[in-house]
Amino acid sequence: MTRIPRPTLAASLGLAILAVVLVMALFAPLLAPYDVNAVIGSNWDPASPQALLGTDNLGRDLLSRLIWGARATLFVSVIATVLAFLIGSVTGFMSAVFGGWVDLVFCQINDLLMAVPTLIFALVVLSVLPSGFVVIISVMAILDSTRVFRISRSLAADIVAMDYVEAARIRGEGLKWIIFREVLPNALSPLLAEFGLRLVFAILFLSTLSFLGLGIQPPDADWGSLLKENKDGIVFGVGAALIPGAAIAVLAIAISAVVDWVMDWNADNTRSRHNG
Repeated sequence: MTRIPRPTLAASLGLAILAVVLVMALFAPLLAPYDVNAVIGSNWDPASPQALLGTDNLGRDLLSRLIWGARATLFVSVIATVLAFLIGSVTGFMSAVFGGWVDLVFCQINDLLMAVPTLIFALVVLSVLPSGFVVIISVMAILDSTRVFRISRSLAADIVAMDYVEAARIRGEGLKWIIFREVLPNALSPLLAEFGLRLVFAILFLSTLSFLGLGIQPPDADWGSLLKENKDGIVFGVGAALIPGAAIAVLAIAISAVVDWVMDWNADNTRSRHNG
């Protein structure tokens, strides 16, 4: 059994930051000093004992909105990434295993979706459809699944050419066995690393959509919408917009540090198998 190596300093900090954000998201009602939309003062009040991070453009507690925003940011990003991997990995594995016209159809559909710039596609769809959690998650998942499809198909294509997969076919094993017992276990490590990278992209993409006004809509809030609401304060020397912006950057860097650790671990395991 492969032992999990001790995380590096960067990975340890990344895991700690992820744990803090996860606790914020799960226990927002208990941790937030005020309701997400409660007005407690004037606009852009400085930090005080009543508002540790100050207030936003409408006089709402910025710390409370940051904590509540962590819930929306993580919820939408994680669900969209999971759905993207379910769609992309299943279709990618099927494309590699079946080959022929199945592979051609899936690849053509995937290339068609990737031909349209991601942000433009999302802006067009979200400007037409009602902007709710289901629509945002669906759009993000479909767009991200195209990248997952390409890496899944590439990994599966290498695996299905192996002798043990051919032996499984000769034994009469079905598609379900080959995908879940032969392909998936051997592709899991690089897919886990790719999951982290896709999650970073989802967080940044959601924040971009919210900043443009097509993401999370009031009364809900995410970190991108907090950045949008308080951006005008920078002109007056108010740093309220810098706090959610810094939160987005720190979370993205933390996930990237953990992904780097996972990728190094996977590379070490690969070298060990080859040397063994």
